[in-house]
Amino acid sequence: MINIIVAIAANNAIGKDNRLLWHISEDLKYFRRITLGHTVAMGRKTFESIGKPLPNRRNIVISRTLPPQDGAEVYTSITEALPHIQTGEDVFIIGGGVVYREALPLAQKLYVTQVGKAYEADTFFPEIKTAEWREISREDFPCGEQFPHPFSFVVYERK
Repeated sequence: MINIIVAIAANNAIGKDNRLLWHISEDLKYFRRITLGHTVAMGRKTFESIGKPLPNRRNIVISRTLPPQDGAEVYTSITEALPHIQTGEDVFIIGGGVVYREALPLAQKLYVTQVGKAYEADTFFPEIKTAEWREISREDFPCGEQFPHPFSFVVYERK
């Protein structure tokens, strides 16, 4: 099953200059808990910003220019990667903006950290259309241990 996991600011911002816009330790732990033991798929810029394959996960990188990588499979598109994904295998799309836009029509679930603040950004997540998605769970936080703004972990399922 194709899933998307993303943290989105109030204005749909997700990044600037190939970097995250915030540091929410609870979100990083959530990301790890949800994706551990599964396949993660990402674009080249996301892979380069992480700097290495994520441990204890199958790593797929979507790129037309990246050479083969130790610990990661490289495909030119999500469409090219799909035949290499086992039926029933959970795949988590983890960024960036171009890969999210390509994967959104294919996704069955969205794992969204909604950050209650708008940020200046150069990369945005597409609008989540309520006609296509229904919220199936939500966990709200007034702030993080070291993050002063509210955020929520929200899971959507395609209608």
